[in-house]
Amino acid sequence: MILFFQAALIIVIFVTLLWAWSVFIKNVSIIDVFWGIGFVSVNVFYTFMSGDLTARKLLVLILVSIWGLRLAIYLAIRNNGKGEDFRYQEFRRNYGPKRYWWFSFFQTFLLQAVLIMIISLPLLGINTSASSGSLNSLDYLGIVVWVVGFVFEAGGDYQLMRFKKNPTNKGKVLDIGFWKYTRHPNYFGDSAVWWSYAIFSIASGSYWQIIGSIIMTLLILKVSGVSLLEKSLKDKKPLYRDYIKKTSSFLPWFSKK
Repeated sequence: MILFFQAALIIVIFVTLLWAWSVFIKNVSIIDVFWGIGFVSVNVFYTFMSGDLTARKLLVLILVSIWGLRLAIYLAIRNNGKGEDFRYQEFRRNYGPKRYWWFSFFQTFLLQAVLIMIISLPLLGINTSASSGSLNSLDYLGIVVWVVGFVFEAGGDYQLMRFKKNPTNKGKVLDIGFWKYTRHPNYFGDSAVWWSYAIFSIASGSYWQIIGSIIMTLLILKVSGVSLLEKSLKDKKPLYRDYIKKTSSFLPWFSKK
């Protein structure tokens, strides 16, 4: 567990520096871009500080890096020039500007550091396992799950970005492409990617660490993902209620007529 606490210290330093910069520019949204980068940083540290570079470690290093950097770049492009996200603006109003500058460190930045460390437990399990690191059938299943998840997440994000760029779509609901089969293809994809890491962890002989993937899925479904967004969209877009009736909430499935 020494590696875990060393990685935690690094992440806390990163988020503290980010917090200081957010206070200076008065924009907490920069923490969103760090989400993917944080996991990449933790996994790189685990990989190169845990001994020999095995086939499984190298595979997971590549997959986590692709996933994390893609997400960070996407969020940076999406948030560019848009100012602070409405969620943080609301927090700033509720707590007051004179208090929120320091409160945001604990509520947002330190919380994200803690979540990164807990959710990344499968990556710790993979890199600290005593197994040979040779790929087995579970690893190949993990690759398939990762590809499916990554395609849904990246594809869903891309389609949504294009949809929002077209001003004629204002007030409409995206219900084609990946969005025809699930109301949240990006969240489903994100969850699938993390379950692929759980599979790699089990393949390496590390079992309890998959709690990180479980927590990630619960957060997506019940806290900051699906449930939060559904509430907002029902109020903002009347057409969304019809979309709910015909489209699966999370797991991809054929739409109802």
